[in-house]
Amino acid sequence: MPRTRIVTDGDAVITPKTAQRLGISVVPLTVRVGGEVYQDGNGGWNEALLARMEAERISVEIAGPTVADFRAVYNRLSRITDRIISIHSSDHLSPIVRNARAAAAEFLGRCDIAVIDSQTTSLGLSILVEQAAKMAQAGVSQEGILRTVRGMIRRIYVVMFTDSLDYLERSGLISPAQCILGTMLGIKPFLSIEEGEIIPMEKVRSRDKGLDKLVEFAGEFTAVDQIAILQPTSRPTSETALLRDRLRSFFPDKEFPVLVYGPLLASHIGPDSLGLIIYEGLEPVESP
Repeated sequence: MPRTRIVTDGDAVITPKTAQRLGISVVPLTVRVGGEVYQDGNGGWNEALLARMEAERISVEIAGPTVADFRAVYNRLSRITDRIISIHSSDHLSPIVRNARAAAAEFLGRCDIAVIDSQTTSLGLSILVEQAAKMAQAGVSQEGILRTVRGMIRRIYVVMFTDSLDYLERSGLISPAQCILGTMLGIKPFLSIEEGEIIPMEKVRSRDKGLDKLVEFAGEFTAVDQIAILQPTSRPTSETALLRDRLRSFFPDKEFPVLVYGPLLASHIGPDSLGLIIYEGLEPVESP
């Protein structure tokens, strides 16, 4: 059993089988929509929630994991280890990191809990968590795992474009005036996640142009370890097929899996976005 145990939240794209195999504790993500509550494990809930957001233009609140949720997990793990690394989705996107840190503070002197802001989401978070878990199983020290994970964070990129100016306005990413004018002109913001924060990079006037920008961004990399397509449905679309075909010209040996982005990201960018997550891979170690 690894001395250092790994914890993450339900925003990570990690199957129960993978979590069990790697010894990862996944604290469920809880979302409140009006009087209804959605939680991990409800079977396709991400896609169902995104469809409801598209139809009703409803607001979404990330309600958990709470401090109490993290306290329960840390308490259970502290009985079998004195080292925990807890890696979570960007602090700019939800209160999850803050809740984890508040819970971790209660274990000072009993268990060394390092809470890491991944500065990313979805597959980006999963990549960090799985690497940490593999290193823990290999017997790498807590300090060694933390050093590697922190180096990996700056090598993960997320870009996307969206039709949902109303959600961007609710998130404070654009002003009400920009929302009205952008909707009238058919503008679709092209966004990136930089240091955990969603940043508007530029504007495009059609989804075709947005797709062009995704391909252009991917083409700036000479090599990548992983690359995935983010969209609101697991079903292949004509955009998905076109994007895959164009990406193959740069990375012919890659698979380009399609991932349904979760409610955490959707609460900021809306239910009709298309994007990419790119991980360059571990930074090469220079020979002495």
